[in-house]
Amino acid sequence: MKPFLQELAEDLVAKFGNNLQHCAIIFNNKRPAAYLQKHLADLIKKPFFSPSFFTVQEFFAKSTDYRLADFYIQFFTLHRIYNQLLREEGLDPISGNKFFPLAKIMLADFSQIDIDLVDADKIYRDLEDISVINKDFDYLSPEQYQYLSQFWTSYSEGKHKRQQELFIKMWRRMPKLYHKFHEALKTQGYITNGMIYRELAQGNAASQAFIADFEKGKVVFAGFNALSNAEARIFVNLQEADKALFYFDADNYYLDDPLQEAGLFLRKNIHQLGIKNVFENSPSLMRNERHQVDVYSVQGQAAQAKILNSILKENYTGTGKETSVAVVLADESLLIPALQTIPTNYDGQEVELNVTMGFALAASSVYGLIDLWSSCQLEIQQTRRLSYKNVEAFLTHPLTGLSQAMRDKIKRALLTEKEVEIPQPRLINQKGLFEVFFKRLSHAGEVMEQLLELCNFVLARLSAAGTLKKIDAELFVKTIQELNRLYDTFGRDVAYEEIPFIISLVQKAIMGLAVPLSGDPLKGIQLMGLLETRNLNFDKVVMLGFNEGIVPKSSAGNSFIPDSIRRVYGLPVLENQDAISAYMVYRLIQRAENINFVYNSLTDESTSGEPSRILKQLAYESGFDFNYYSLDLNVRTEPVKEVQIKKEGNAAIQAGLQRYLDKNKTLSPSALTQYILNPIDFFFNYIAGIKEPKEVTAVVEANEVGSILHKVMEYFYEDCVGQEITTPLLKAKRKDIPSLTEKAFAAVIFNNPDKAVAFKGMQKVILAIVEAYVNIIVNQDETQAPFRIASLEQWVEADISFPLNGKEASIRIGGIIDRVDLKDGITRIVDYKTGSDKLTYKDIPELFNTDGKYINKALIQTLLYTYVYEQFSGKTAVEPNLYVVKTMSQEGVWFKSGRQSLSGDYLEEAKPEFISALKEKLTELFEAPYFKSSLVEDNYKYSIYKTLFGK
Repeated sequence: MKPFLQELAEDLVAKFGNNLQHCAIIFNNKRPAAYLQKHLADLIKKPFFSPSFFTVQEFFAKSTDYRLADFYIQFFTLHRIYNQLLREEGLDPISGNKFFPLAKIMLADFSQIDIDLVDADKIYRDLEDISVINKDFDYLSPEQYQYLSQFWTSYSEGKHKRQQELFIKMWRRMPKLYHKFHEALKTQGYITNGMIYRELAQGNAASQAFIADFEKGKVVFAGFNALSNAEARIFVNLQEADKALFYFDADNYYLDDPLQEAGLFLRKNIHQLGIKNVFENSPSLMRNERHQVDVYSVQGQAAQAKILNSILKENYTGTGKETSVAVVLADESLLIPALQTIPTNYDGQEVELNVTMGFALAASSVYGLIDLWSSCQLEIQQTRRLSYKNVEAFLTHPLTGLSQAMRDKIKRALLTEKEVEIPQPRLINQKGLFEVFFKRLSHAGEVMEQLLELCNFVLARLSAAGTLKKIDAELFVKTIQELNRLYDTFGRDVAYEEIPFIISLVQKAIMGLAVPLSGDPLKGIQLMGLLETRNLNFDKVVMLGFNEGIVPKSSAGNSFIPDSIRRVYGLPVLENQDAISAYMVYRLIQRAENINFVYNSLTDESTSGEPSRILKQLAYESGFDFNYYSLDLNVRTEPVKEVQIKKEGNAAIQAGLQRYLDKNKTLSPSALTQYILNPIDFFFNYIAGIKEPKEVTAVVEANEVGSILHKVMEYFYEDCVGQEITTPLLKAKRKDIPSLTEKAFAAVIFNNPDKAVAFKGMQKVILAIVEAYVNIIVNQDETQAPFRIASLEQWVEADISFPLNGKEASIRIGGIIDRVDLKDGITRIVDYKTGSDKLTYKDIPELFNTDGKYINKALIQTLLYTYVYEQFSGKTAVEPNLYVVKTMSQEGVWFKSGRQSLSGDYLEEAKPEFISALKEKLTELFEAPYFKSSLVEDNYKYSIYKTLFGK
């Protein structure tokens, strides 16, 4: 089917021939100009003078000598005027940060009021008294009265709430704000787009000098649909003066049917306003031509893009007839998934793809660097310190260009010191990029300056190193251009503003930047948004994200003007979005032969899982040929395979085990209990050497709480080793617990017991918890006093033999004992625990049963320490005590099997049984053919290696 722009080109050539250069062609957007030029060239087939092309905004802007004010000029002007009005009312001015969200709505309302030629004084007038409404709006219909009454009821009855009073004050302020705002802009030499429309519409547009430039031709408006009141008045004025032609891309299918919302605005333009459509006698393509519609239901947002390869296969290879193809993203968040899906080559042939939307800066590493700089600056402003998280992000960012050696060196230093917050001067001292990136802003006016310095520095650095990617270079250039523009716009006038606010403004400004991706807009597959399809036609259309709530949108923009007032004054309301969306879809498909709609059938927080109502309407009444397909993502599960590591024939494993047999490595009690609980964990940790990555975090982990407690108890008793501990002594030493806890915290968390720490937040909570634990232990010790401390944090080791392959082998077992003391002639091993360790156990054999549920890790470790200490010191009848701080005030410190405490004669009977079971386990460790996982899930519940052994 012939495209609309081709028909337009044929008609223009027929009407104007060689006088096309005297015409102005006006579109809603820039893209159609290239297509129309191609059609004109194909028709004329020789060099010719081209007509002038404009967007409607560009064309109307020729009517004024004022410069068009961008959003930021408008915002700062509005803010200044608003604060002037507040001062006149005796009120405090509002900061830019708080005013910004209000300003966005106000400026949007002002623009809409101007574009639709609404009397600003009237719409903002205080209408509390319904009699004033009746007087000023005596021409309103009963329905319009009802709309106004609904809105004002809450304000006219009863006592106003505080919020309502503030709103009414702002409402009364609006007319003066509106007029002063426009006056202030003109004083600066600026004007808003809305005011351009208003002034042009309220004057005689046909007599304007810029219209006279095309006196020998015509001003041609092509492809318009919904017109504002200003546009409508201008169009009618130009038509009456015979200065313009209007080409509407309409189909009688929806134009002549008053129930079709797609034709709502065209019917108004043609029938109510009387604008003459040059193509009024065009046949109905919707009714007369064949349209094949394939509807694809897929599960998941990104999955919509993955179906493209099936739909576009013949277009990749060129095996089908030559067709124009567009992939239209109704949901523009699908751009990246679509780019990742469409191949660059298919069956050895290059796939021609043109991305009209461009690559967004917000999705690039360039924006990531700027966003990181913003986060760091906010931290520097608040505390002059940087969080480890942000410093690590800086070190690992791909655009910093730091060598791996430097990254590792700095990270090692920070990990060793466990610096959660790094002083800013320390980073500045690194010079180079560090100095540029972490330099402190002294006022808001420096935001653009420092960002420009950073971008130029990084761009030059990467370019000199030869590591600069083309897309990054283009993004940097675009960012630098925008930062320069922002600096020229308001950079010199914002020194008084809050730095975080200006940083957020700059981020918002550059977030919308994009750079064009390579491609030919006139051939190949066109990847575009729905708005970009205006005036364009394609033989094959694939529309992704065709869900209800996306097409049409389910919400209108924010406004202070409520829906009821908008309806009275003829301002756009939500239903207008429905009509505009329907027209865009119908217009796009009316000339397409092959139409593909893809929607997400999965219900989640962002979509209802329903196709657009427009699709349902088409299916019900269009008569098109519909085929429905459902892409089911079958989840295939595989049976869990037991992962086991074979020892035999693996030299690395044998060498790792041999180190224990050669006594080059000592087996710790914690390593042994890890093997008993889950042998494969022991392999990954102690043989393969796979460790959990170290990280610096402000969160104190549970194991660190235990380490802090151990360190406090060491400090508490370190000057008492060898002497008798009495109750008075313990009571006297209690006063030292807070300072010792702080010292222990610094020693464990920062590896520096003398470090001065400004404790805050959760750190204070941890200190309080540890102090409470220490007091519980001291309470227990008071009940045992007097006793004598023999040693603290003492390293002990001993050899143990066991049968291995028919021979006797031995290894060395060793570790650090928390405390050894003597009470009533009995030597006691004391182990502190802050977790949920239990004092009860079933029996000795079950302690070593990897596939059992009764492994008591704490008992194994303390009995092992008891054995090693007896061998190490030559003492006998050593008794294990477990200080579980959470439960020992109720349950005591002795292990129990049933009702029998593990002490005295019962303990001595259990020791040989324990050693026998231990030797069997050691034999298994070195002799078993595989490292396997336990059959009991609780035994590896907290393992960091679960994904490695398939659990």
